[in-house]
Amino acid sequence: MIRKILVANRGEIAVRIVRACKELGIKSVAIYTDADRNALHVKKADESYNIGSDPVLGYLNAHNIVNLAVASGCDALHPGYGFLSENPLLAEICARRGVRFIGPTPEVIRQMGDKIEARRAMIKAGIPVIPGSDHNLENVEEARTLANGIGYPVMLKATNGGGGRGIRRCDSEAELLKNYERVVSEAGKAFGKPEVFLEKCVVTPKHIEVQILADGHGNCVHLYERDCSIQRRNQKLIEIAPSPQLTEAQREYIGKLAVRAARAIGYANAGTMEFLLDADNQFYFMEMNTRLQVEHTVTESITGIDIVQEQIRIASGLPLQYRQEDIRHHGYAMEFRINAEDPKNGFLPSFGRITRYYAPGGPGVRTDAAMYTGYVIPPYYDSMCAKLTVWNLTWESAIERGRRALDDMVVYGVKTTIPYYQEILKNPEFRTGRFNTAFVESHPELINYAVKQPPELTAAVISAAIAAHLGM
Repeated sequence: MIRKILVANRGEIAVRIVRACKELGIKSVAIYTDADRNALHVKKADESYNIGSDPVLGYLNAHNIVNLAVASGCDALHPGYGFLSENPLLAEICARRGVRFIGPTPEVIRQMGDKIEARRAMIKAGIPVIPGSDHNLENVEEARTLANGIGYPVMLKATNGGGGRGIRRCDSEAELLKNYERVVSEAGKAFGKPEVFLEKCVVTPKHIEVQILADGHGNCVHLYERDCSIQRRNQKLIEIAPSPQLTEAQREYIGKLAVRAARAIGYANAGTMEFLLDADNQFYFMEMNTRLQVEHTVTESITGIDIVQEQIRIASGLPLQYRQEDIRHHGYAMEFRINAEDPKNGFLPSFGRITRYYAPGGPGVRTDAAMYTGYVIPPYYDSMCAKLTVWNLTWESAIERGRRALDDMVVYGVKTTIPYYQEILKNPEFRTGRFNTAFVESHPELINYAVKQPPELTAAVISAAIAAHLGM
């Protein structure tokens, strides 16, 4: 069994991994830059080390991070998500230095990170894929010819992209010609390779993904699906497990499809197969995430399986503890990404000091956060400052628990997406459990919410009103 893990990440996911280590009796090592000196993951880990003054580059220097893992006596490294989590170089360096990488092999990371190679692998395995190019586009003329052949709208995508970046929808030839160089440029700047491909655009699909676990002994299972259709500009906002939109037959079909896909590429550890479900109820493979997902919490809530601990067990060489027939889903769970953003101002990031923070509790409520009262959210990283996960037996009761928990949650000092989510949960269309990826864009009225004032400000307003009334 692994004895000591370096957590090559920050924020709430670093805290999450440290907690899993503690329950397994494993020592944890945190890394931080100067900007994260007072971060919660630094306080929670058994050891912590500064990796430089630059707030971002320190978390991206694979050689330095692995050197630190070796120097601090770690026999394993967990990459979390984001940063280097899907960079095959980190896994390769770990292998060379004798540090176990808690994730798949570098070869599989590289194969699934290249969208063209991933498509080819899925086609070979008999997994349905979206019609599109089977190679990187040479130029805009090739893109135009292919688009005219499969029909508009189409999607231009960065071959090595991820996280919703490097994607442009083109509804006409004119938009394709305008966007082509933009996507090529974005692919080069964001992912280091100016390579793009083209796919048919599946209009207003449902975004369904399946969590899988696979060990090094040939065992592979799925932990059912998550519905990620509530998103804005390809960025997920609310994730749900299981999907309230699937029949049991569809659930069984897509689960088996995900396991077949994972087996076909020799996958090991935790991973996620992402699919689009079109209006004709046809599933299409979109991509695979070769890492832990932000939204793994909802799967844990409905199955009772600790995915992070399973990752560590698999990396230790142990077989899965469960067979497919042992795994059941129970009730519904929703995860809300609490972002430090202002929905009323185009979701502009809102960084700064947390003047008051209260995490909700009660039955079926889980909070994953890296903030606390007095903590300053730095402007260098993703705007997500917490994840709120709720669970209940039925879809309707899960919605009501979500409303209660969001109302209980207090974050003052910065603007957050909390009130926006409260509006979504009140929306009649959402409450029916029937929605697609166009939900947010088709409901602009959801930002017309009243801003909840801090209690001290409310008291001051009341006092002033009383004083004015009394003529003081």
